[in-house]
Amino acid sequence: MGERQRLDKLLGNSGYGSRKEIRNLIRQRRVTVDGDVISNPGIHVEPGVSKIRIDDIEAVYRKYIYIMMNKPGGVISATYDKRHETIIDLLPDEFRSFDVFPAGRLDIDTEGLVLLTNDGQLAHEILSPRKHIPKTYYVHVNGRVIDKDKEAFAEGIVLDDGYRCLPAELEIIESSEVSEVNLTIYEGKFHQVKRMFESLGKEVVYLKRISMGGLKLDPRLGPGKCREITDKELNALKKNS
Repeated sequence: MGERQRLDKLLGNSGYGSRKEIRNLIRQRRVTVDGDVISNPGIHVEPGVSKIRIDDIEAVYRKYIYIMMNKPGGVISATYDKRHETIIDLLPDEFRSFDVFPAGRLDIDTEGLVLLTNDGQLAHEILSPRKHIPKTYYVHVNGRVIDKDKEAFAEGIVLDDGYRCLPAELEIIESSEVSEVNLTIYEGKFHQVKRMFESLGKEVVYLKRISMGGLKLDPRLGPGKCREITDKELNALKKNS
């Protein structure tokens, strides 16, 4: 037997509405479990075994959800904040009832790929320092970035606190007054990308994460937009986790 859950929590985590909305459905006698009309939203049911129907349509149990978001600048990677808009605030109504959280964070002024999920095990695998999951950033840097900088990143940049970073891969897209590069790192120290360039006397003026493990940001997603990832994308992410 699987772990039993409260009916209102299970339906909420499967995307059928907020706890309040689900309680209203139950109050209106629109929910049945194994053929019985339910009046108590707190009864415990067995996911995937108990036959739950809403308006005589079988409810599909979804244990986990995985959402790709293109985080805009000015938004924080958190579930709640008193002062700033969060990535949870950007979620459309269809995802609001899932109890998701960001698997990894981006600075408030950094844009790009964030994965939101309720799969704690996968999030742990992605965030574990032992895993060295590759993360690639598209970066604008004040000043010319040259081959000598590529060599420095490959050897391991020493940060301002004396920490030597793992070897990183720097791809120079354009070297000019404001250079464009892609940088792949294998750890996640505080403000790491900015501090790595600062160690070389250069300033990051724009930062966007474009991939994490095997998951690549969908270029069709505008800032603040999101979608569920495909099975293929999920498999690629798990393969690198």
